[in-house]
Amino acid sequence: MTVLVTLGLAVGSVLLLAAGAALGHVAGRRRGAGRRALGTPVERATFQTLHNASLAAPPLRAGLTEDTARKAARRLRTLLGTDALCLTDRSTVLTWDGSGEHHTAGLMTQVRQVLETGRSEAFPLTCAQEGCAIRWAVVAPLTGDNGVVGTLAAFGARESPVLVRATSEVARWVSVQLELAELDHSRTRLIEAEIRALRAQISPHFLFNSLAAIASFVRTDPERARDLLLEFADFTRYSFRRHGEFTTLVDELHSIEQYLNLVRARFGERLAVTLQIAPEVLAVSLPFLCLQPLVENAVKHGLEGSVARSHISIVARDAGAEAVVVIEDDGVGMDPERLRAVLRGEGGPSTGIGLRNVDERLRQVYGDDYGLVLETAVGAGMKITARFPKYRPGVHPSPPSLRTRPRQR
Repeated sequence: MTVLVTLGLAVGSVLLLAAGAALGHVAGRRRGAGRRALGTPVERATFQTLHNASLAAPPLRAGLTEDTARKAARRLRTLLGTDALCLTDRSTVLTWDGSGEHHTAGLMTQVRQVLETGRSEAFPLTCAQEGCAIRWAVVAPLTGDNGVVGTLAAFGARESPVLVRATSEVARWVSVQLELAELDHSRTRLIEAEIRALRAQISPHFLFNSLAAIASFVRTDPERARDLLLEFADFTRYSFRRHGEFTTLVDELHSIEQYLNLVRARFGERLAVTLQIAPEVLAVSLPFLCLQPLVENAVKHGLEGSVARSHISIVARDAGAEAVVVIEDDGVGMDPERLRAVLRGEGGPSTGIGLRNVDERLRQVYGDDYGLVLETAVGAGMKITARFPKYRPGVHPSPPSLRTRPRQR
């Protein structure tokens, strides 16, 4: 991503210098001396170039489609100052902005060479239609991760070396926006893949054990078996939902409570849980399924790794601009060096997937400052601290109610 951003800045600089100088010359002739207080013609043209580029960028960051091309085309044509501008993908004309739209009829044949070679071309146009001033075309390739994805074509009344250079620079800038769009899509697919990995981790081991525990109560305590089946259904429905990258803290805690109820059905009095939740943070938005794996880790290392009774503490507190969630167990702990290896992905395919996955997702969403903080040692349990900015979507002044006193289970 750093390479792409650097490329974008470099291309932007070239674009501003070229377009600013050209447009500055035109602006100096068209605007009177009464507007000199707003800056020199070059300064005003540079500002206008920046303004139009900033308006064209958001649609392009959604990819190259008919809708995004239509929204960006007018701003791009203003950048170049041409009679008409056209955007295509590899198979069709996406949009035409300006005069002479009848030239779209055979345009794809004319741009085919650019699509195949990836090199800009300029060529004259003939037109029998009366009143059409378009006599020259400049076509530049638009590129993405997979090569040439389309073209940008500018049209004018006469041959212009300046237009050839400016069209190529604008096409490079558009290509950077399209590459950033592909990066955004890749990031979304990565997050979806990570959520699927978490769901796969939940699937066999925990689900089979939960169903076995529920089955054990069918004859001895049918009412409890029924309640556990409802908990199981709600938990799996939440864990395998297909919409939304984010959830709220209260929904995540509700799912965790159902998970712990199913765990207690298996381990009984061996597991004690304390919850201490500040109501101010219940509606804070956080990545979906980012706390349940941490609680599952606490259960695994705090209970399954020990024959003694285990205690797990879950605390969520208000910390000004952030919500802080601390999950702590008194189990067997882990060697710090081994934990660092797990977070680097060196612990094997079945070790620490949840911890590593959550740590990476928090860093992707909020930045490296928001990675997990883990404190542990052999025989000393583990303490996991996660922080979530409260300015993210999902913060409401009147969050849902939840008991906030410590509860012993």
